[in-house]
Amino acid sequence: MKNNKIKIDLFSLKTFILLSGLTISFLLYSFDSSSPKISKQDEWQSLFNGKDLQGWTPKFYHHETGENYANTFRVIDGVIQVNYDDYDSFDQRYGHLFYEQPFSSFHLKFEYRFTDQWMDDAPDYTYRNSGVMFHSQAPETILKEQDWPISVEYQMLADADDGNPRPTGNMCSPGTEVYFKGEVDPRHCINSSSPTIPWDEWVEAELIVYGDSLVIHKVNGEKVLEYTQPQIGGGVANGYDPAIKVDGKMLKEGFIGLQAEGQGVEFKNIFIKPLD
Repeated sequence: MKNNKIKIDLFSLKTFILLSGLTISFLLYSFDSSSPKISKQDEWQSLFNGKDLQGWTPKFYHHETGENYANTFRVIDGVIQVNYDDYDSFDQRYGHLFYEQPFSSFHLKFEYRFTDQWMDDAPDYTYRNSGVMFHSQAPETILKEQDWPISVEYQMLADADDGNPRPTGNMCSPGTEVYFKGEVDPRHCINSSSPTIPWDEWVEAELIVYGDSLVIHKVNGEKVLEYTQPQIGGGVANGYDPAIKVDGKMLKEGFIGLQAEGQGVEFKNIFIKPLD
C-alpha cells in the first residue's frame, strides 16, 4: 500500500508540474508583444468593390456635388479610371471622387498608374500629375465654384520625358499647411525622396496618418516623406465658404478623394486600416 501511495503521489506531482508549465507557457504567449492579436484595428477594409463607384461621390469645379461630369470617373476592368474620352475641352474641370466615410488615424494602401490621356488645354503642371486628397472637407461643403477642396494631398507624379527628376509621393497643400523638419513650411508642395518612375508603371502607394500629428508617405514599400501637424491655412484653394477655412485649425480627420485634373490615371486595390 505504501509503495502504491508513493507512485500515485509522484504521478500527481508530475501532472501538476506539466499542467503548470503549460499554463505558464500560455500566459507568456498571451502577453508576448510579438504574438498576433486579432482586433478591429488590425482589419483592412476595401474602399473599392471593383465593380462600380458605390460609396463614392464626385465633385467637379463649376458643377454641383454628385455630378460625375462626362463620366470622368468610371470603372473599367476592375480599376477606377479618370477618363477624358467624352470631353471636348478640359475647361478647368478639376475633379475629385470622395469616399463616403471620414477617417482620422489610418493606413491607406492603393495602386495607381497614369494613362496616355492628357487634356492639352489643362495647365502644364497637370501633365502626368494626379493625387489622393486626405483630411479633406466634406464634399457637400465644397461650393460649385470652388476649385480645390481644403485638404492635404499625396501627390503622384511620373517621368515627363524631359530628363529632369520627378519624384512621386510628394505633399501638396490646397488651403492647408504642414510642419516639415520641425517648422511650418511655406511651400505648396514638398518633394519626396522617391526615384522618378515611368508613367505607365503600376506604383504601390501608402499613406500613414495619425490624426493631426504625424503623416508618412511611402512608395513601393519605402518611406519617402514625413511631416507633422496638418492644419488649415495658406492659399491655392479658391471660391470656398469662408466659414470652412478657419486658418490654424488642426486637421484631425476628413475625407479621402481621388483626383482628376486633366491627366488620365487608374486606381486599384484601395484598402484602409484604422489606427489607434
